[in-house]
Amino acid sequence: MEITDLIGPNAVAAGLRANSKKQVLQEMAKRASEITGQEERDIFDVLIEREKLGTTGIGQGIAIPHGKLPNLDRLYGFFVKLERPVDFDSIDEQPVDLICLLLAPETAGADHLKALARVSRLLRDSATCEKLRGTESDDGIYALLSATATSHAA
Repeated sequence: MEITDLIGPNAVAAGLRANSKKQVLQEMAKRASEITGQEERDIFDVLIEREKLGTTGIGQGIAIPHGKLPNLDRLYGFFVKLERPVDFDSIDEQPVDLICLLLAPETAGADHLKALARVSRLLRDSATCEKLRGTESDDGIYALLSATATSHAA
């Protein structure tokens, strides 16, 4: 599974403005709704419920919020670089500026876990994260994600 199988060119946002974790999740739910056809509120509720189980802020300025929805036809990914880092209750207590949202069908099972592992592997690479942080356009971020897909394949 490649990152580009999850994240399309229209599912990337560079310089997203948000002041809080809740605002980030609301904005991502709005954008995800436009692409998936699912209700924005349903996506937001799934993300909030997942955050109540424990933060998806994995450290080093990265978060991977995720959830499952009953009416999705496939896995969807969305990548955001925030204009300014926000507190995300991360495990290392550092603010987050790189966020990859994953949404899966309720029946996804192992595919959902494989997608999480794939994204995690990509974002554990500090050189990739530095390049992403230095990129100012949606197209530039998508090009970086596309280029790194083969070098971090499972």
